[in-house]
Amino acid sequence: MDVSLLAFEWTDTSRHWLIEVPIRIVAYIAVALVIRYLLHRMIDRATTAKTKSRKGAVSSEDGRVTKTPPLVRRLRDRVPSSATSEQVVARRQQRAQTIGSVLKSTASIVLLVWVVLTVLNVLGVNIAPFIASAGVVGLAIGFGAQNLVRDFVTGVFMLLEDQYGVGDTVDLGDAVGEVESVGLRITTVRDIDGTLWYVRNGEIARVGNMSQEYAVARIEVPVSLTADVDRAEQVAVEAAEDAVSDPALAGKVLGEPEMLGVQELSPDLIKLRMTVKVRPNAQWAVQRRLRRAILRAYDENGIDLPYPNGRMQVVGE
Repeated sequence: MDVSLLAFEWTDTSRHWLIEVPIRIVAYIAVALVIRYLLHRMIDRATTAKTKSRKGAVSSEDGRVTKTPPLVRRLRDRVPSSATSEQVVARRQQRAQTIGSVLKSTASIVLLVWVVLTVLNVLGVNIAPFIASAGVVGLAIGFGAQNLVRDFVTGVFMLLEDQYGVGDTVDLGDAVGEVESVGLRITTVRDIDGTLWYVRNGEIARVGNMSQEYAVARIEVPVSLTADVDRAEQVAVEAAEDAVSDPALAGKVLGEPEMLGVQELSPDLIKLRMTVKVRPNAQWAVQRRLRRAILRAYDENGIDLPYPNGRMQVVGE
């Protein structure tokens, strides 16, 4: 009797460990894989730009119509007005793909943790200590990698808010130049000397974007103390108006030149300031053309520049 009971208990235990436990583990893993697959498909659909659609679409040069990825369709775009349709699509697609990669990684990590804890529970392991230990380990990792976490969080918000994108000219404090790539942890900027700066997103305290909406070309013109200020202002405005009417420059200008008047009075010169509203990233080219045009006009109209022993180069900021 005792022998048959022992055999029955052994058979029941074997059935539990050899049949029920493996089936439950496989079922949980299968459910997690299915959920992961569905979540990744949803994220891919939300981050993929479709073609041949009208709503929220941007036309490309080859005649195809590209639809904005649904994930960023309701997010505000700060694309430069001078950007082409291809640049707009590429920028939106980059934002969508980067945010999508974060969502995919988050979903995979959450499902992996859930599967591990569920399998341990099926195996009869008390998971309460593991949960408590995970909290302590997570806290320790959070303190140890707080700079890395800050970089990632800042990068996510930068992408959501579209503070800048590839092709924008930005001032990040220590680095000023054109953005070449935007990631969750690192932003790369190429300055005017060709140096490629790697800037951690968490270290960016402020962003000055010179490529959004419009820019202002600011020209400061020095004249001698004996010059007729009213005449100098008139000649400068006329020269600037003629310059911006040039077809090569007209497409970069959004407004008329405005003479603000005397900006600075020093013992050896008077400095006049002029501004003109231009397209993003065009302010430097417009400044150079206007300085040259004003300098030539001053020579033709006999308006003296400072320093009689040598003509001072027209300066501007």
